[in-house]
Amino acid sequence: MNQIDTTELSAWLDETLQPQRFRDYCPNGLQVEGKHRISHIITGVTASRALLEEAIRRKADAVFVHHGWFWKNEDARIVGAKRERIALALQHGLNVFAYHLPLDAHPQLGNNAQLGRVLGFTPDRDAEGNPRTCGPDGLIWLGRCAQPTTLHELGRHLAQTLGREPLVLGEPGQRVERIAWCTGGAQGMMQAAIDAGAQAYLTGEASEPNFHLAHETGVGFIGAGHHATERYGAQAVGEAIAARFGIRVEFVDLANPV
Repeated sequence: MNQIDTTELSAWLDETLQPQRFRDYCPNGLQVEGKHRISHIITGVTASRALLEEAIRRKADAVFVHHGWFWKNEDARIVGAKRERIALALQHGLNVFAYHLPLDAHPQLGNNAQLGRVLGFTPDRDAEGNPRTCGPDGLIWLGRCAQPTTLHELGRHLAQTLGREPLVLGEPGQRVERIAWCTGGAQGMMQAAIDAGAQAYLTGEASEPNFHLAHETGVGFIGAGHHATERYGAQAVGEAIAARFGIRVEFVDLANPV
């Protein structure tokens, strides 16, 4: 069975995802050090207790996730649920790798790139082939639907593809060709999508102001689920790790309705 040093994998992930480019809300990279050699990785969206227990059950050496630990402004004490998670990782020698904004933004492996692929969007690109983006840290992607559609039909397409009924705000019959999207909790960035000329904005969660912006600007809003929109980046990184290093990688999707 192939193995890789934890430090070598950590260095490759940092080189690939470039966390130094982002002002993030958490540390990116190796958050908890476990075994020094890795032959089996579990990837998932969040380093929850349930994911750690599944990694332990499958005898993995590491987990790779989008949502890790040690968030800015959270209680720094190692108590309660946080203590239980960290204790599990340490007890079983699990390495915990987490990349937040760097995983959203990666031009091939990232959540936005992968969600666009899954939904059949065509990203706008500059002269060098890079995705055209807007918003903070260029996190919002801009592009076109596979074919012109209506806001209602776009919502139906998301429900069928992601397996979750989205929240759709705006005039159901409005035409949508130009689309902007940012996975997860990016509902506060809607104005940037409007300013960039999008006819609809897709993200994971919704806030009260999104309703008013959708109806006052004529730009549709779709909240398709934080978890549902962010399942694909960690999966893509896992596939890249397996292809490069020849180690076993499994994606585990633990249902989350949020």
